[in-house]
Amino acid sequence: MLLEALGLEFQVVVPKIEELSEGDPEEMVLENARWKAAAVAATAPAGSLVIGGDTEVALDGEALGQPGDEAEARAHLHRLSGREHQVLGALALLGPGEDAEGRPATRDGVVSSTVRFRELEPALIEAYLASGEWRGRAGSYAIQGLGSALVESVRGDVSNVIGLPVGLLLELAPELLA
Repeated sequence: MLLEALGLEFQVVVPKIEELSEGDPEEMVLENARWKAAAVAATAPAGSLVIGGDTEVALDGEALGQPGDEAEARAHLHRLSGREHQVLGALALLGPGEDAEGRPATRDGVVSSTVRFRELEPALIEAYLASGEWRGRAGSYAIQGLGSALVESVRGDVSNVIGLPVGLLLELAPELLA
C-alpha cells in the first residue's frame, strides 16, 4: 500500500455513519467522504491526518450505489453493459494542524474516471454474480478483481476506480511525499 511504502503509520477505521444515497452523485460522494472523515477525526489522536473517502458509480447522472441483493446487482450490470459510466472518488482530509479558527485543517476534492463496459453476455453476468465479488461494491463490480473482465476501457485514474484516487490524495496532501 502507498502509505506503507512511504513509511507512514496508518490505521483503517470504518466509521458508523448513514451515507447519503440520493441526490447529485458528485455532491453526494463528497459529503459522504466529509462525514466519514469527521466521524473518525472525533476519536483520532491529536495531530492525526484523517482521510475519509467514498466511491460512487454514476450512470446517466444517477448514482447506482451498492446493490442490496443479487437481483439489484444483476440489474446494475445489465444497465452498464456496453455503456460508459463515471466512477466518482472523493477524499476529505482533516488535520494535521488547524485553520485560523482552531478547527482541523480541511482539504477535499472529487475526481471522475470514465469506464466503458464491454457488451456483457448473460453467461458472463451470471458467472460474475456467482463469484460474490459484487457485494458491497458501488455499481456492483470491482475492477481490481474478476470485474476486470467486464471492463473494455478506462479513461482517467484507474486507482480511483479501484477505490482510492491516489493522484487526488497526493494533490490534497503533498506532504505525504515530503
